Amino acid sequence: MYGTSNDFQQYSDADLAIRTAAATPHQLVLMMFTGLMDELTRAKGHIEAKRFEKKANSVNKCIDILNALTSALDYDRGGDLALHLAGLYDYCVYRLYDASHNLSVEGVEEVESILSNLQQGWEGMGA
Repeated sequence: MYGTSNDFQQYSDADLAIRTAAATPHQLVLMMFTGLMDELTRAKGHIEAKRFEKKANSVNKCIDILNALTSALDYDRGGDLALHLAGLYDYCVYRLYDASHNLSVEGVEEVESILSNLQQGWEGMGA
């Protein structure tokens, strides 16, 4: 009669795959930022609720997305901008490791603030 949560997850996964396949590189970056910001929110909630395993999973997902953003940088065409973005992404990874180890919501919020500014910049560039 009604779908299970597994059915919904399969639909959600298929929808994401379709949107990803049709996306421009700019749209892919925005999708990664959206997922990253959502996961940072979850990580803070897990820290506050003392769900340590889930916190670790969320932080690892965030770090994976940051690594993907770093690997997508075009250092030849991006020059200093690409190098500065790589440095910011690396700093965010470092801060997430530290925040995870110290169970620091403030550390995650610092990363959120940095990435929110970058996300706004990407959004301002248009497609």
